[in-house]
Amino acid sequence: MKYSLKGRIAAIRRKMPSDDVIDYTFLSGGGEAFALVYADTIADKTAVGELIVKPLRELKEKCADVEALIACPQVKPCPDYDEAAKLIAEGCAIVICEGKEEMFAADVKSPPQRAVMEPPTQVAVKGPREGFTEDVKTNIGLIRKRIKSPTLEIKTVMAGKRTDTVVAVCYLSDVVRDGLAEKIIGQIESKEIDIVPDSSYISGFISKRPKSLFKRNATCEKPDVFCAKVCEGRVGIIVDGSPIALTVPYALAEDFQTSEDYYIVSYRATFLRFLRVLALVIGILLPSMYVCAQLFKIQLIPKKLLFKIASSVEGIPLSPSVEMLLTLIVLEVLNEASIRMPKYVGMALSVVGALVLGDTAVKAGIISTPAVIIVAFSAICLYTVPDMVETSTVLRLLYLIVAGSLGIFGLVVLTAGIIVYLAGEQDYGMSLLSPYAPLSLKEMADGVYKSAAYPTMTRPRALKVKNKVRFKDVGNK
Repeated sequence: MKYSLKGRIAAIRRKMPSDDVIDYTFLSGGGEAFALVYADTIADKTAVGELIVKPLRELKEKCADVEALIACPQVKPCPDYDEAAKLIAEGCAIVICEGKEEMFAADVKSPPQRAVMEPPTQVAVKGPREGFTEDVKTNIGLIRKRIKSPTLEIKTVMAGKRTDTVVAVCYLSDVVRDGLAEKIIGQIESKEIDIVPDSSYISGFISKRPKSLFKRNATCEKPDVFCAKVCEGRVGIIVDGSPIALTVPYALAEDFQTSEDYYIVSYRATFLRFLRVLALVIGILLPSMYVCAQLFKIQLIPKKLLFKIASSVEGIPLSPSVEMLLTLIVLEVLNEASIRMPKYVGMALSVVGALVLGDTAVKAGIISTPAVIIVAFSAICLYTVPDMVETSTVLRLLYLIVAGSLGIFGLVVLTAGIIVYLAGEQDYGMSLLSPYAPLSLKEMADGVYKSAAYPTMTRPRALKVKNKVRFKDVGNK
């Protein structure tokens, strides 16, 4: 028979011979034969039984419309066996009826996922504690929970030739700049790659300069931060399988802001932001300034401190720049090893590296005590701005090399070059140094400085949004 169950199941099996794909044959109340083919590891077997098998089994007469009897919310025709194999891989169940040409795909997917919990890298004392998960539907639900506006549009794009990863592009249609969302969707669709396991792949797709030392997209793990940026007029991107969302356009000032800044008094938030900027500058420049002072400008060090340093470095066989570079490399090795090792072994490794190895190296006269202190304090300072650790680590090494070669002059030229580069760079019409280059006094109320007025009256000018007003005090009419 042309449309026999066994023949059609065998055809699907040839397209998808995996062991976790199972088939199930049963009869309806009227004696008609049906078959289901689905992946046992990703499909919800309870939904298969309650929404597909049960309605068909209770049928007492010949079935005229299989699609109408399936109780799943999402049912669609399946035209061929290639499409059937693809839909099974996505978590659908293929419904086949004996003697009928049509096959139907019922969405019963239930992939493994973890519960919503506080993200590990963006912990807040005050404010919401929910974080994104790896499931795109859960993440969209967390956004819909906060933004109930009908103008919130979510467009899905498939990325990855072999994975068909769902990428959700979120924006407010009455706020976002014309053409911005369409441009981002076009950038994603124009790239072909086998697999997209994380949002960092999409970040490379939509960046103007993906190889730049400075990142071009903001990342966040908290729905409240994501929704606030979308309401400002940015476009948010969520990737299935990744708990880290992206928002564009991006400015460097965003990395010095946390969600908690908006839940505490403004002067405290301003102080913390300036503290983060200061800590990042110290973390990047302190090792290079120490080397530069020792080699070129010894008078920069106060006299009493200079005597202490001189007594500590006496007998050290390495030059100041080589000593500092060696200490930084040892720190990076210990940091990488403690992250990759199992949790409890990593803690022991950190103690051994920091106390035993460091203390022994100082006592052996290989490195000096000031070098260990400066490197340790520099590392602590960098982690006050965790979103910039990768960039800051590279900059710290670059500044150290320049300081050991050219001194203060080299540091000044390098700093000027970085500032000029950042001021001239922009993605999607927004400068990386916004609102400071180009200067916008109104937007500086929520830059590094946090104004007492909350929220600010207008959306950032650099975003060029349709609706500029976001706060209005209507008063008593």
